[in-house]
Amino acid sequence: MVGTGGDGRPSRFSGLKGACRLPITGAVSIQSTLARVSAIKAEIADPAALIASSGSTGGTAAPAQSGEGSFAQALSAASGGQEGASTAPASSYAPYQYGVQGAGALAGAQLAGGSTPGARIVAIAEGQLGQAEQTPGSNESPAIAQYRSATAGAIPGAPWCAYFASWVAQQAGEPIGANGQGLGAVSEIWSWAQSTGRAVPNGPGVVPKPGDLIVFGSEHVGIVRNVLPNGQIQTIEGNYENKVAANVRSPTEATGYVSMG
Repeated sequence: MVGTGGDGRPSRFSGLKGACRLPITGAVSIQSTLARVSAIKAEIADPAALIASSGSTGGTAAPAQSGEGSFAQALSAASGGQEGASTAPASSYAPYQYGVQGAGALAGAQLAGGSTPGARIVAIAEGQLGQAEQTPGSNESPAIAQYRSATAGAIPGAPWCAYFASWVAQQAGEPIGANGQGLGAVSEIWSWAQSTGRAVPNGPGVVPKPGDLIVFGSEHVGIVRNVLPNGQIQTIEGNYENKVAANVRSPTEATGYVSMG
């Protein structure tokens, strides 16, 4: 359909619904068009430059993850890479997260805690801090059941400070007991220590080493974490206030120590 425009001349668009107008543009030179095409090609060839020029603002950038490259590096690697482009490392070492992990805890302790028995014992014990009874006073939880697994003949629901010490020592490669079977009573641990030359009765001038067991008569046993400059002893103790807890003891509290080094 051919209609009439506002000036009386026929209009080829007058039959369409609504106004239909061609866009009005300024003159574009061939040189400027070719320059724009070259710029687009350059941006496509360099994804990193394209991303950097996006100009996005606002928000907080997420911290870079250890061992991961940038998005541009990953994109470059996926497309075959370019000469001179850096490539992200394949992976990074994730520190072992201590928990009730059975024999696997030993490998993690050797990496994170050093090669000495005392360092391994402390590292493994530190990884158990906060493990608590469920419910308080029950001497039970999944973690405590795992601690008992290191002691032959362990009794569910029994006080578990010796079970904890036996489990930590086993995981560190220094099992307690004549046959490495673990011991469930403090008196048994002290008897074993005496028979093996590990028992150190407390007294003036006695200073334990990190990783040694700290013994309180026949009632309680813990692990020496560190000795402070003032002589006080930092400990990690199972079944202290119904959990694995960090504590500080005076030099005179213990009746003796068991050398684990």
